[in-house]
Amino acid sequence: MTAISNFIERTGSRFAGGAGIYLPGESGRGFNEIGYRPTPENRMQYLNRLLWVDSGLRAKILDLRKMDQEDPRVKKIHRRTASAAIKGGLILKQKRENKRISNEWNDFVRRLKLNKRQKLTSDASGFVMEGNLPLQWILDIEGRNIVGGVRMPSETILPLIGADGLFKDVTQAYAQIDLNTGRHATTFPLWQLTLGRLTPQNYDDMGSMGRPYLDASRVIWQKLIMTETDLVIRRHERAPLRLAHALEGASDDQLDDYEEKNEQARKNGDARDFYSNSKLSVNALQGDENLEAIKDVIHMVDTFFSGAPGDKALFGYTGGMARDILEDIKRDFYEEIDALQDELADVYQFGFELQLLLKGINPEASDFQVQFAERRTETANQAADRSLKYQALSASRRTIWETAGLDPDQELARLEDEANSNDPYPDAPGSGNVSVTPGNAPKGQSATTISTRN
Repeated sequence: MTAISNFIERTGSRFAGGAGIYLPGESGRGFNEIGYRPTPENRMQYLNRLLWVDSGLRAKILDLRKMDQEDPRVKKIHRRTASAAIKGGLILKQKRENKRISNEWNDFVRRLKLNKRQKLTSDASGFVMEGNLPLQWILDIEGRNIVGGVRMPSETILPLIGADGLFKDVTQAYAQIDLNTGRHATTFPLWQLTLGRLTPQNYDDMGSMGRPYLDASRVIWQKLIMTETDLVIRRHERAPLRLAHALEGASDDQLDDYEEKNEQARKNGDARDFYSNSKLSVNALQGDENLEAIKDVIHMVDTFFSGAPGDKALFGYTGGMARDILEDIKRDFYEEIDALQDELADVYQFGFELQLLLKGINPEASDFQVQFAERRTETANQAADRSLKYQALSASRRTIWETAGLDPDQELARLEDEANSNDPYPDAPGSGNVSVTPGNAPKGQSATTISTRN
């Protein structure tokens, strides 16, 4: 049984072609693949993970959550990357418009709250921070619609695969581990949980989990925090002005009395001069004059941001940056965002294809793609200029609107509303049927006939 066949059997879908559809990671009759996909090291790790979650991935996720809570730089990287990726929201791009699929998509987005910025930001932030996006598809009671796409904690998800890197049973493809008991809290069929993975070691190895975006920056972050702490201690100890008091010929009791009086006055904030009936000298010792020498800290900051999706100038460190390279820096950042958008959209597209199967529609028969509205590689002016050039080439309106970053279905609906609002003969309930016959009246005018019969 394939994953789609199991899905159709469980939901009672009217689609009859599921037996020939295979999802990535499942093996089927007639396949001639031999050998195994995981590396020898990963095969050994998979044996250990039969009893527990991926401890290495869990440690990375816990570290990055702590970094996100304690360091505003890490928080800004995660927040800005997620916000840039989901800007404009999701759209359905069709090669040839299918009204039924468009209506299903609009309903799908509304039910799953994918038109809410908070939902998309939450999914994108979790994807960047955890390196994985496990979405569980929730069906209604009748099993006719997908009503939810719930993000699960990825450090508790365990792929149940064999030594060949494929799922052993598509009806139990993933398990969620209860970290308190070490047992399987539940299992998911392959269709019910979709796992988006960020830069896995091997995409074809279903046991290879994704990597958090900043996982390689954890060590340098710890060194950066330590260096900054040392910097504060150094300034506290060596920056203040010191005074050296010398009482020539004073006894120990006289010296102690003098020290006690001056220390007490300093604690009370009483600035005072020094008086003595014996030879006394007070010399000022300047603080460390090399406190501005922080090249080690700058090196740590540069090394840390080298693992970020964009240059440090995009996350607040603008000192010393030449403005003539700003566009190049933004372009590099937007290329990373485009790749992140594609990986996120693939997860939502799978859920929408399941929704079409529930309605008896074969998603393979229609050419469509779920994607984010704004591709950040281009500026708004560049996108508008390209759409105008397509218009000059007599491209379709849908192509022109998609190039400009607009939703074609939404624009068509608005045009239809505008046309209806400008109709000189609007339909009114109970007003009868209105028909206009051109050239059927004196002097070539239009004849209007109103029928009050139902």
